[in-house]
Amino acid sequence: MLSRIPGLIDTHCHLEMPQFGEDLAEVIRRASDAGVEALVTVGSDLESASLAVGLAERYSQVYCTVGVHPHEAKDFTPEALGKLREWTGHKKVVAVGETGLDYHYDHSPRKAQQEVFERHLALALEKDLPVVVHSREASEDTMRMLRASGINKGVMHCFSGSMETAEEAMALGLYISVAGPVTFKKAGKLREVARAIPDEYLLIETDAPYLAPVPMRGKRNEPAYIVHTASEIASLRGVSPEDVARITSLNARRLFGLPGISEADAIAYKIRGSLYLNITNRCTNRCSFCVRFRSDYVKGHRLRLAGEPSVEEIEAAIGEPSSYDEVVFCGYGEPLLRLEEVKEVASWVKRRGGRVRINTNGHGNIIHGRNILPELEGLVDSVSVSLDAQDPKTYEKLCAPQFPNAFEEVLAFIREAKAHIPDVQATVVDMEGVDLEKCRKLAEALGVKLRVRRLHVVG
Repeated sequence: MLSRIPGLIDTHCHLEMPQFGEDLAEVIRRASDAGVEALVTVGSDLESASLAVGLAERYSQVYCTVGVHPHEAKDFTPEALGKLREWTGHKKVVAVGETGLDYHYDHSPRKAQQEVFERHLALALEKDLPVVVHSREASEDTMRMLRASGINKGVMHCFSGSMETAEEAMALGLYISVAGPVTFKKAGKLREVARAIPDEYLLIETDAPYLAPVPMRGKRNEPAYIVHTASEIASLRGVSPEDVARITSLNARRLFGLPGISEADAIAYKIRGSLYLNITNRCTNRCSFCVRFRSDYVKGHRLRLAGEPSVEEIEAAIGEPSSYDEVVFCGYGEPLLRLEEVKEVASWVKRRGGRVRINTNGHGNIIHGRNILPELEGLVDSVSVSLDAQDPKTYEKLCAPQFPNAFEEVLAFIREAKAHIPDVQATVVDMEGVDLEKCRKLAEALGVKLRVRRLHVVG
């Protein structure tokens, strides 16, 4: 029996294909049982596109795309383009494609593939729809045509290219979709890409009936098997399968305009076994790498607060603190701006057997004009301080602090924290301008551990 991961979306499958002709209803039921909330079935020629539209009309959880696969580009006609344009007006058609270039099989001449790809891109722009891109052994031409087209929303389906190509696609606004091959032992390059893609650009798919993941490899693939792909990606990224489901489903809903995006503020949000507390949008830094300037969401949770929650609201959002590995003050802003609330909630958590960590920029003492660390003694088990640079000049450039001499104050905060909090570590983001070796030596001199965070990876 398959495990269940609630909240998944299979962003690319082919339910209209004859492999599902005899048991489609059961396939969709098994997907639902596995936690799949929506499926996008993808038209790859006029016949399959017509069938895909019909399935979307028949099943509430099924959406569809319409397009002509590069294999069939040699048979593309003006009449076919007209039919695709007609279908894009259907309320459950959510994208144009799959389309693109396939230089592996070359079932159609490359010139024909490029001409048809160009027409699909123009149609997607005309209809303001995302494009589903197939690219196999054709990265250079694919990216050249995407750049020239002006396309800024879409997905690189069943991605098999390099990290450089993924970065180029993301720079254009395209998502990167990972399929079953990420579970294959020899898929080292793809596994590295799946590990490195920022949360806000990641999608998952099955491409069913093809490319069944391990342990189903060799069998007919189906949407329920996406749980294996999600679990593998979670392992690669060091998060839970539920985190992957929430992240990728939010991305799918945003890309394809699917219903179900929650606009509720997250005061408490779970990542892995920890519960994070989001208590303010305010911060005393304007870090160039901060997620708050790119998105309202972290790991699929909406963190842009409409207002600062009260102590009672925070405690209600926590529930039972001892059920988590730790309760972490870490949201869109600097938690120590709300010092009194942090102390009150931390005391409440400790009384109920919970463990408390604070993630801070280290400005607490200059914010409040006094040494606040003795006030946290006994309430906080761990503190993680954003060092973020090796020297004041780099810190000023990357973090744009509102206080003078902020870098020296952060160092002083770290030194003092060791006298009052059992576990103290410094963190730094691996990005251009940051000298990691100098940061390591600085942390060593301060007598604390250093954790290096990847750029654009939060939580």
